[in-house]
Amino acid sequence: MVNHYETAFVLTPVLSEPQMKEAVDKFENLLKENGGTILNREEWGMRKLAYPIQGKTTGFYALLQFDVEPVFIAKFETELCRDERIIRFLTTRLDKYAFEYAEKRRNHSKKEEA
Repeated sequence: MVNHYETAFVLTPVLSEPQMKEAVDKFENLLKENGGTILNREEWGMRKLAYPIQGKTTGFYALLQFDVEPVFIAKFETELCRDERIIRFLTTRLDKYAFEYAEKRRNHSKKEEA
């Protein structure tokens, strides 16, 4: 059984834009290699943190929405913990209402881009 998930993570601000994209690509590819399907990828760019983390006050924010088997989540989060570029992350399973909202949000943003 495949569940819907989203992971938001903050990358260290000392990275350049290409390094940040490479880090997000790494986790996207990890999901794909383990049978996951990427539904949405958002890079929110450099943002101010609500409170200092590891002495840093800013970070690159990114969001991945995906479908994957629940047994893979523990391995995925372990990889996030091991990557020194990741300051914080949060993975949540989306229930049907959250998934519908995320889908509406994606469709709305695509209409604005067009």
